[in-house]
Amino acid sequence: MNQYLSMLYSELEQKYPTQPEFLQAVLEFLNSISDYINQNPNIVETDVVRRMLEPDTSASFKVVWEDDLGNLQVNRGYKVQFNQALGPYKGGLRFNPNVNESIFKFLAFEQTLKNALTGIPMGGSKGGSDFNPKGKSEREIKRFCEAFMIELMKYSGPDFDVPAADSGVGIKEIGYMFGIYKRITNRHNGVLTSKGVNYGGSYVRPEATGFGLIYMTLHLLKKFYHTDLTGKTILISGCGNVSVPAAEKATSLGAKVVGMSNIDGVIHDENGLDIELVKRIRDEKLPLSYYLEKYPDTNYFINSKDLWKLKADIALPCATQNELDLEAAKTLNKNGVLAVLEGANMPTTLDATNFFIENKVLFVPGKAANAGGVSVSGLEMTQNATHTQWPFEVVDQRLKEIMKSIFDGIYETAEAFGNPYDLVKGANIKAFEKLYLAMLEQGY
Repeated sequence: MNQYLSMLYSELEQKYPTQPEFLQAVLEFLNSISDYINQNPNIVETDVVRRMLEPDTSASFKVVWEDDLGNLQVNRGYKVQFNQALGPYKGGLRFNPNVNESIFKFLAFEQTLKNALTGIPMGGSKGGSDFNPKGKSEREIKRFCEAFMIELMKYSGPDFDVPAADSGVGIKEIGYMFGIYKRITNRHNGVLTSKGVNYGGSYVRPEATGFGLIYMTLHLLKKFYHTDLTGKTILISGCGNVSVPAAEKATSLGAKVVGMSNIDGVIHDENGLDIELVKRIRDEKLPLSYYLEKYPDTNYFINSKDLWKLKADIALPCATQNELDLEAAKTLNKNGVLAVLEGANMPTTLDATNFFIENKVLFVPGKAANAGGVSVSGLEMTQNATHTQWPFEVVDQRLKEIMKSIFDGIYETAEAFGNPYDLVKGANIKAFEKLYLAMLEQGY
C-alpha cells in the first residue's frame, strides 16, 4: 500500500479500534487505489483521501414507541451521511438488533462508492435501528416506523437525503414512514424511495438488486467466457429480497439454482430448486425446512455455511457481511466455480477476496454487483421529481443499461491497471476518481 494511504489507515485504526466492519471496508478500498495514487501524486498534496474517509454526519438517536401492551419501548436509531459530492445522500434503512455505528459507517462508505459507479448523481448514506421486526405485531411495526421517521426527518429531505428499503425494511415499513411524513409536512414528494407503485414508487424496485446482480453476471460471463447463463448451476445464500429475485431471473435465463440458504440451513437439489416455493417460504416467513414437505428428497443441511461446499458454476453470496471466508473460497475454487458476485454488502472476507483475485476466479464486489437496487431508487427519484411513472419494461431496460455501464467501467479500469481479473481494484478506482474530481472541483 502507498505510504500515504498506509498512514491514513493507521490513523483510522487508532481512532476507531472498535469498528472492524468500517476498517475492513476502508482497508480494501485503500489497497485498491494505491496504484492510482502512485500515478497521481497531486492527490497526496490535496490530502483529499483523508477527508473522504470521515463521514459528514454520524448520528445516533433515541426512538420511543408503544407496544401492544401499552408499554413504552426504547430503541436506538442511526444515520450516517458519508459524502454528498455527487448528489443528495442516498442509501437504505436497516432494522436489525445487531447493528451498530461501525456497521452503518461501513455501509454508508460502501454506498458512496457504489452510487458513484451508477452514473446517477447520488451521494452515500445509510441508516436504521436496532429494532427487531421479528415477533412484532403489525400495529407495533407501524408505531415503531412512525416514531423512527419522526426522528429521521431531521436528517432527510428530497434534495438532501433520500432513504430507501434495506434488510428488515420493505415496502410496508416504507409506507408507514411515508404516511407519517406526509401527515406532519403535508407534502407528497420523493423523501423516500422503495415506495409502493400506487403512491410514487417505481416498477422493478423490489426486484432490482437481484435482477441487476444477474445482469452483471451475464456481462461477466460474456466478457471472460463468451457464454451466457444457459445450463449454468448457481448457489445463492439468503432467501430474501435480493436472492429470490436473482434466482427467478437466473432461472428464466436458463440457469439452474441448485442451492440456497438462510439462517435455518441449506437446501440442495442438483436438478434445480423450485424457486416459487422458496419465494412462498420467504413471503409467508416459513422455516426453510418447509421445502422438504413438498420435496422430501432434497438435501438439507443445518449449517448455512455448508452451501459453499456444494459444486456449482456461480456463487452469489446475498445474505450478510463476511459470510464467505477463506476456507469457503478455497472449497469453491477446488470445486471449479467460475465466478463469485456479491449480492450483499461485503459478504466476502478480505482474505477470501484476495484469494479469488490471485487465483483468477472472477469476482465482482458488492459495490458493483448489487448496485441495481440503488440504481432503480435513483430512477424512482427522477420519476418523483417529474411526477411521472415509467412502465416496468422501461425501468428494466434502464437497469440493464446501468449494469452494463458499471461492468464496462470497472473492467476497463482493471485492465488499464494491468489485471482485468482484479475487478475490486477496477470498481474502487473508478468510484474514487469520480468522487475525487467532484470534491476537488467543489473545493473540499
